[in-house]
Amino acid sequence: MGSTPGLRRTGVRKPVVEVRRSQRRRRTVSAYRDGERVVVLIPARFSRAEEREWVDRMLARLDAREQRSRRTDAALQARAARIVARYLPEHAGAARPVSVRWVTNQNGRWGSCTPADGTIRISHRVQEMPDWVIDYVLLHELAHLVVPSHSADFWGLVARYPKTERARGYLEGVSAAACLGMSDE
Repeated sequence: MGSTPGLRRTGVRKPVVEVRRSQRRRRTVSAYRDGERVVVLIPARFSRAEEREWVDRMLARLDAREQRSRRTDAALQARAARIVARYLPEHAGAARPVSVRWVTNQNGRWGSCTPADGTIRISHRVQEMPDWVIDYVLLHELAHLVVPSHSADFWGLVARYPKTERARGYLEGVSAAACLGMSDE
C-alpha cells in the first residue's frame, strides 16, 4: 500500500507515501500531503510500474508547488531588479521600485503599482504561477514606474518581454476558469 521512507539522491529524506487505488478513478492522478505522509490517488488499473512512475511525478509536482509557495518578498524584489536590468536597462533609475511585495488583499488585479512612492504589490494568487507569468506581471508593474498609464509607450515597454502574449493568455484563462474577472489593464 505505501512505501517506506528512504534517502533521495539529494540526501533529503523521502516522505512516507500512501498509494490509494480507486475503481472509479479512470485517468486522473492526484496527490496531497496529510501531515508527514503524501497520499497519491491513482486508478486501480495502473500497473506497479505506472504506480512508481506517477508517485515520482506527483512527489516532484508537490515539491515544485511547495517551492513556489515559499517565494518571499525579498526574492520578489531581487527578481524585479533582474527584470529591470534585462528588459528596461535604459530606465534603471526610474524603474527601481522602493518595495516589491506579495499581498493578499488584491482581488481585482494581478498586481498594482504606485509610481508616486515607487511601491509594487503583486497578488498572492500569482505566487503559485509559473516563473514566466510572474516575470510578466512584474515587468507590467515595473513599466508603470516609467509610464504610469496604459499608453502605447507603456505597452511598448511591456512587449520587450518575449512571453508577454503567452502570459496574458495564461492570466486570462486563470481568471475565466476561476470566475475572478481579473485583468492586467
